[in-house]
Amino acid sequence: MPNRLASEHSPYLLQHQDNPVEWYPWGEEAFERSRREDKPIFLSIGYSTCHWCHVMEHESFESPELAAVLNEHFVSVKVDREERPDVDRVYMTFVQSTTGSGGWPMSVWLTPTLQPFYGGTYFPPAARWGKPGFAEILVEIARVWREERDKVLQSAASIVERLRGFGSPGSPGTQVPPAAILDRAAAEFAGSFDARRGGFGSAPKFPRPSEPLFLLREHARTGKNEPRDMALVTLRAMALGGMRDHLGGGFHRYSVDADWRVPHFEKMLYDQAQLALAYVEAAQASGDAFYGDVAVDTLDYVRRDLVDPGGAFHSAEDADSVPPEQAADGADGDRSTAKPHKMEGAYYIWSDDEIRDVLGADADVFRERYGVRPGGNAPFDPQNEFTNKNLLYTARSIEEVASLTSRSPQDVEATLRRARISLLERRSRRPKPHLDDKVLTAWNGLMIAAFARASRVLAGQDRFVEDARRAARFIQRHLWNPASGTLLRRYRQGDAGVEGYAEDYAFLIFGLVELFQADGDPLCLEWALALQKRQDELFWDEAGAGWFSTTGTDASVLLRLKEDYDGAEPAASSVSVMNLLALSHLTADTSMTEKVERTLAGVASRAAQAGRAVPMMLAALSTYHGGMPQVVLVGDPAADDARALSRVAHGRYLPSALIVPVAPARQQELATLLPWIGSLPARNGRATAYVCRNFTCEVGVSSAEELASKLQGE
Repeated sequence: MPNRLASEHSPYLLQHQDNPVEWYPWGEEAFERSRREDKPIFLSIGYSTCHWCHVMEHESFESPELAAVLNEHFVSVKVDREERPDVDRVYMTFVQSTTGSGGWPMSVWLTPTLQPFYGGTYFPPAARWGKPGFAEILVEIARVWREERDKVLQSAASIVERLRGFGSPGSPGTQVPPAAILDRAAAEFAGSFDARRGGFGSAPKFPRPSEPLFLLREHARTGKNEPRDMALVTLRAMALGGMRDHLGGGFHRYSVDADWRVPHFEKMLYDQAQLALAYVEAAQASGDAFYGDVAVDTLDYVRRDLVDPGGAFHSAEDADSVPPEQAADGADGDRSTAKPHKMEGAYYIWSDDEIRDVLGADADVFRERYGVRPGGNAPFDPQNEFTNKNLLYTARSIEEVASLTSRSPQDVEATLRRARISLLERRSRRPKPHLDDKVLTAWNGLMIAAFARASRVLAGQDRFVEDARRAARFIQRHLWNPASGTLLRRYRQGDAGVEGYAEDYAFLIFGLVELFQADGDPLCLEWALALQKRQDELFWDEAGAGWFSTTGTDASVLLRLKEDYDGAEPAASSVSVMNLLALSHLTADTSMTEKVERTLAGVASRAAQAGRAVPMMLAALSTYHGGMPQVVLVGDPAADDARALSRVAHGRYLPSALIVPVAPARQQELATLLPWIGSLPARNGRATAYVCRNFTCEVGVSSAEELASKLQGE
């Protein structure tokens, strides 16, 4: 019989609805039972595309014997970290502070008052790899709860008291950090840079797109080449390596090795969005079309595989799927309909024989380009899942392949295009990885920003702006209530729920500011301003500056924390500083500038001592010191003269510049939000560009050459 998770909307919780464990969702029903029966809570946190979450489910939560122990001694609660980052953040802080590491699945034991007293991540069912077995842990915790209760309660209360320090504001700084902090941070990155392979540090290598964004901005601010080169080398290595899906586009989660060869195969929406932005900026900063092509390829993957019918974007695709050779007839690979054992990367890897079978005479070209070998090519296979299989990566240049196969480079490129189509068609017949089809506001905000930026920066990609518009309309229609000022976080199959967190507001505002710069729609700017006002009301920390992650009104969330680390996703405060820098340079609202400066002052110590932890905040600080010129383009956006000016404005890498497109038909409407725009005419009936600083504009120009000259010094 299904357990209580069967009535939930989260794909992750629904994956566990048939476990013999008597799971509860996070909520009062579980808490009340824990208190009534005097049982500790076993809290398991993960997400639907998490490989090790699947492993622990199969090994432990599907085991009738282990389920019996859980059901007898604990109240078991499941949480989707993507729906409830507030709960996840509290207990991850506990696990990291007590064990020195974190990750998912996260396993935490709580008192009936929700105070944590023991935790970790993945536990094997029996002891191995130096980890205690889950069965042994359950028995021991049940014994300790029964026989040493006072010690447990005292320890839990002490731990929570210490953890409160993470949410308490320290002494806020009084001055914005000087630009010298940025030089020091760039040097810190240089000290950990892997010059041979790209990236920072050793294996595993995680993409943090805010790192190249900071480095590229420092190049733009200072003119120094070293920050740019670190970013470009890293982005190129990632795009050529196995972390990129060379057939279907997009990027996998991270590389388990230092050479970017062996990926962890899940595909997350937030990675696609941020990496697309990073590659767009790299294309601008370098003038190399390679980076723009990678961005387009990534966005096309999202358009093909992650778009909801209503226009928003789904969250992720799983790392695991049923190997094609094991799939039963009719099995589609979804966990609800197929029982064959899933393996990581099965959808993406190839045997040499299959490559030859599909490609025939074209096989040798493809094999040389992507490193395909008869015995497989995985240099690192900890789970023995890639035996005799090939993980595609760019092994040789087009010129090298041409030489080895006695073909012209043009013939090689044409052959690879044909091969990609043929292999994609064959791959489409395999059982697909599970799709997490929930729509998250925060991640959609990042994706809106990526599509909008690409549409205005990359030549010939105007089509992407409509993808951004459709997603924004979806969020506005289904997840925003203007009457109450409530933004919701999650939508799935007609159900919207979970009140938004600071990141939902911040990331969506970021997307809307980018969309406004792409199409000049005053409604985008109006909505962004309304969201910013509401975000400040709900989350702004007047005492310590910055934005809390939560409102603090949910009593079941023990700590009101403020994220101060730019990880796989940037911190809400970092993005919010970027947003307010842009909005303040559009509206001249001095209260926004004050929040920017107070927040930057508050992170001065962290930026100076551990700059690598806050690259997006450093990017915001770089923008602050570099200044934000406004480039106003007045004219019909569809006309040739306006397009010529737009190409110039977007052709230069000016990451801190604000582009303000003003269609004459919308100028008065826009002027109600930005009064200074109303006095900037299209001169002599021609599209006109104005370069402004602090709302003081130079004489408008109507030729592309004149605009290029004016932007030369920016």
